[in-house]
Amino acid sequence: MRSRTVNSLALAACLAAGMCLFAWAGKPLLVSGVEAASSPDSQSSSSQTVVQLRIDDEIEPVLAEYVVNGIKQASTQHASLILITLSTPGGLDTSMREIIQAILSSPVPVVTYVYPTGSRAASAGFFILLSADIAAMSPGTDTGAASPITAIGGQPVQVDQTLAKKILNEANAYLRSYVTKRGRNAELASTAVTDAKAFTEKEALDGKLIDLVANSPQDLFAKLNGRTITRFDGNMVKLDLSHPVIVPIEMNPREKLLSRIVQPDTFFILLILGALGIYVEFTHPGMFAPGVFGGIALLLALFAMHLLPVNLAGILLIVLALSLFVLEAKFPTHGVLGVGGVLAMMLGALMLIRSPITGMGVSFFTALSVVVPFAVIIVVLMRLVLRSHAFKPSTGKEELIGEEGDVTDPVGSVDAPGMVFVHGELWRAATTNGEKIPTGARVRVRRVTGLTLEVEPIAPKAAVS
Repeated sequence: MRSRTVNSLALAACLAAGMCLFAWAGKPLLVSGVEAASSPDSQSSSSQTVVQLRIDDEIEPVLAEYVVNGIKQASTQHASLILITLSTPGGLDTSMREIIQAILSSPVPVVTYVYPTGSRAASAGFFILLSADIAAMSPGTDTGAASPITAIGGQPVQVDQTLAKKILNEANAYLRSYVTKRGRNAELASTAVTDAKAFTEKEALDGKLIDLVANSPQDLFAKLNGRTITRFDGNMVKLDLSHPVIVPIEMNPREKLLSRIVQPDTFFILLILGALGIYVEFTHPGMFAPGVFGGIALLLALFAMHLLPVNLAGILLIVLALSLFVLEAKFPTHGVLGVGGVLAMMLGALMLIRSPITGMGVSFFTALSVVVPFAVIIVVLMRLVLRSHAFKPSTGKEELIGEEGDVTDPVGSVDAPGMVFVHGELWRAATTNGEKIPTGARVRVRRVTGLTLEVEPIAPKAAVS
């Protein structure tokens, strides 16, 4: 009965943790997707095809793959222009560089456009905005604030001055390397990196960071129609957008799913749920559900780990935290090991993802809301397991050991056994040393051998009549 209670509590804990993940991960996706529309049949319409891509979430590996593949598809379709709308707070440095590299080498002219009104292209988004052939913004938008950040859980931390200067100088040089060739104001652009300066659309236009301000995509195409632009390789191209045909390329279902998985917060939650499921399955074998769902979560976390810039120190701190939680349940340390485990896992979560330019990683709120319940579940489950090992067996022969009963037929040696009434049943009984125990005496069971109980007297022996 107690074993069933432990198993039920363990399964309930796993299901509760899983429901928390699904509730969190069930937030509406910012990028919805269908397959890209087919290219127009006629050559005339193909020459004015505008492929539209969207960056409207944090920049991460799957989003970068979507943009890079969209640029390749636009080239295959012989599109006349690629429009990338931006509404992003930033993202991972590595993913940002993949997108910029694809833009700079695109055979099709690329326009980056901060849209709709109220959007921003901050941090990594600022780098991407200035990398295109044409940079545009809609009214009521802003860009900039692209200083390199060394942060833990979204909170800036102090680092060695030499390292901070190294990161800052490299980011600044990277931005200037293509902004200068695009003919934009490299000096003003550098202030977004060195001084974290941000710009409204009017300030960006007056400072020659962007090429124009447009109220809508249609207004943008009208202003670009007939304009001659200089590509990154020096070639001159005249845009013909008198009758543009917009072909939106959205994320497909696979990319939408993977985009959610590789979010740092989701990756951390999957990693912890996977570890919890496997742990429960090992401590309560035969439950199956924790092992199955934990294995799936762990494999998804390993997939995300393959794409994200994971910090090994963060992984090691999480492993250390798991060990401390288990030891806390085994040894009476008055919570010292448990507190140490919480601190280790918090630090591991906050250090899990490294992105020096953008500071993107596991948020402090997510880390705290996952670590504390996880610590409680692990410690409670481990203590239940240890307590269940100390329980006296309630079934089988072992439950008879230590039980007391009455002699109903005189008990002697193994060769002359008697009968005892124990646990509501009549058992054949004998004594090891051949001692005779009379009828009515009280005995205690010492051992069970086959169907014979080995007993000892616990009451004063009476003379055998």
